[in-house]
Amino acid sequence: MFDSIHEECGVFGIFENKTANVAASVYFGLYALQHRGQESCGITVCDDGVFRHKRADGLVSEVFTKTELEKLGCGNMAVGHVRYSTTGGHNHNNIQPLVIRHIKGNMALVHNGNLVNAAELRRSFEMSGAIFHGTSDTEAIAYSIVRERLTSSSTEEAVERAMPFIKGAYSCILMTATKLIAFRDPNGFRPLCIGKTADGAYVVASESCALETIGAGFVRDVEAGEIVVIDSCGLRSIHTNCGNKSNVCIFEYIYFARPDSVIEGISVHHARLRAGNLLAKYSPVDADIVIGVPDSGLDAALGYANESGIPYGIGFIKNKYIGRSFIQPDQNQRENAVKIKLNAVRESIEGKRVIMIDDSIVRGTTSARIVRLLREAGAKEVHVRISSPPFLHSCYFGTDVDSEENLIAGKCSSTEEIANFIGADTLAYLPVECLGELVDNKFGYCDGCFTGDYPVDVSGAGGKNKFDEKIHK
Repeated sequence: MFDSIHEECGVFGIFENKTANVAASVYFGLYALQHRGQESCGITVCDDGVFRHKRADGLVSEVFTKTELEKLGCGNMAVGHVRYSTTGGHNHNNIQPLVIRHIKGNMALVHNGNLVNAAELRRSFEMSGAIFHGTSDTEAIAYSIVRERLTSSSTEEAVERAMPFIKGAYSCILMTATKLIAFRDPNGFRPLCIGKTADGAYVVASESCALETIGAGFVRDVEAGEIVVIDSCGLRSIHTNCGNKSNVCIFEYIYFARPDSVIEGISVHHARLRAGNLLAKYSPVDADIVIGVPDSGLDAALGYANESGIPYGIGFIKNKYIGRSFIQPDQNQRENAVKIKLNAVRESIEGKRVIMIDDSIVRGTTSARIVRLLREAGAKEVHVRISSPPFLHSCYFGTDVDSEENLIAGKCSSTEEIANFIGADTLAYLPVECLGELVDNKFGYCDGCFTGDYPVDVSGAGGKNKFDEKIHK
């Protein structure tokens, strides 16, 4: 129904030096990461080397009832995952954690990101007799590690040897019978951080906001290319595959991450305020009120208001109770369906010149509906400001950016043409040259979806459902 960018995935893991209710800890961690994926979720618990797991379609609260959490029981380790299918499509076998039983033991793997050579890896393994049950990139990572484990002295050595063959974005947590292993691709596309509780339990999560839900303090980010091993002896690191400069996805700061998270030392809230500041400087306009489209447009709208001196107001109320079971409307109902999710506050905007801040425009259809909501609520003028540059290219590293032929910025010849399409009086984007200022120019970042300049070769990456397409040919 909505043509917005979808979140990719969120991962969470915990290691205790005692038997504890680790399933509950992961449950709360995944709850905090639910914004990163609402399609499916799963938890695997390790209890003295025995794995118990549950995974299913649905939100964390839908899948993990009190009864289901009790079935998982206690243990000393657990990993969990929330998913939106950036690749692989909707297939139950793609739900994570992936639990692998091989000749040297068991392992459970969770993955956030997207590989650019997954098809090549898969073909290589299939030619050696491997059988794939799903269509996600994660299975290719699992097979790569298992292959190396057969001739390695430890799982962490197997991960170390496998990483040079895995190209693209991956922030992973792997659980064996005795240890938790976290590893991040050498470009650091997707976030991954470490926390520690007061009683000494180590936690690994996609975002720092998830640490706080179980009372863990932030320790540090996992470095790009680093392997972190957590076991009964504590925490240690392997830096063999480190050395690349950071290329964290800049869209984590603009849209994906929760505003209370800190990634690579930069507050997401600060980055979004900064985006709004810059929009006000580069694209000013006379107006009576600044409003944001919930949720990621709110902080940028506050930044715009602070910089411009135009009052900030609440322009929309978001329905927080639409879950995955929401009935999709037919074509005749589609125009009014946006009102179920979002409602304009007439008292704030009637008769006013409105500046509406949003994080992005994809195909333009949802933006047009939202602008129409403001017009129907009595807005005198609607000036749209976007806290990111125009999407011109696909993403190959775990963001569900549509194919280039469907992106409105690629189809329209000018910003004015896009403004006409969405019904805005004016439209302006954040200049691409300003992206570094969102992170205070402290490190490198990936902006390939805006510029087409990718940190790694994507020529063999394939499309979103590359494996499904192959199967159905």
